[in-house]
Amino acid sequence: MSPTHSGFVALAGRPNVGKSTLVNAMVGHKVAIVSDKPQTTRRAIRGVATGPDWQLVLVDLPGVQRPRDALTTRMQSRVERELADSDAALMLINGLEGIGPGDRFIADALRKTSTPVIVAVNKVDKLNDAKLMEVLQAAADLEVGDDIYPISARKGTGLEPLLDRLRELLPEGPFYYDPSEESDQTEATLLAELIREQVLRRTFQEVPHAVEVVIDDIEEVRDDLLRVTAFIWVETDSQKGILIGAQGKMIKTIGTAARRELQRELGRKVHLDLSVRVRKDWRGDDRALDRLGIE
Repeated sequence: MSPTHSGFVALAGRPNVGKSTLVNAMVGHKVAIVSDKPQTTRRAIRGVATGPDWQLVLVDLPGVQRPRDALTTRMQSRVERELADSDAALMLINGLEGIGPGDRFIADALRKTSTPVIVAVNKVDKLNDAKLMEVLQAAADLEVGDDIYPISARKGTGLEPLLDRLRELLPEGPFYYDPSEESDQTEATLLAELIREQVLRRTFQEVPHAVEVVIDDIEEVRDDLLRVTAFIWVETDSQKGILIGAQGKMIKTIGTAARRELQRELGRKVHLDLSVRVRKDWRGDDRALDRLGIE
């Protein structure tokens, strides 16, 4: 029997570069929420992609950024720890936006690690040939990593060559997870994230950044029905008003969409009890962040 290879690959990139979409595409199942809002990913979510003799544990890092409060300080510290513990790092660049200061900040951080780095330029399905060549050259000028792969995480373009290269970097060793597992998230964390995704899709300006979702209870009513009780945390009364909406229309819309996502994920009917609570300055509250599991 041939030996197995397994290891951790950390995904680094600016917010809204497409890391969550890439993790979901590689795993073949939704394990990370997707949004066009910065700070969508607050935890280092692990997606697990397994083949006959290999296992890639994909660590979808929070968006690498300069810390601004207790939340982003924890996010950045987690990035640094996960990078140090990974067998390889994959830097993802938004091909539509090109190289910016954030990419250079990340490249500087990656050059300081001993971890092998691969670079992927995402969203190439939306670029013409001239723009693609321009972005690939700019990525090469960052001088981080030896290989650059043009991909579209949304369409799956270019993923096989990228996966082949990542598999080559895996050390020999046993699988970390059962081949049937696709993520190490708890059920409560995944359900909370799916609800938060629906909030992100419907809110603007400061509201998305001030929102967190806490699962209070999961009750099995009967074999085909779960009752999920969840709280949406916000930081101000005005944000609470926005989320509830006129005559409660916004919270009803969010709840309906979230319930459908939970039912799709769980494969059974879900009764979702959803309410909004004000937790002032939770992003700067270490005790609140501990409760949320944001290390």
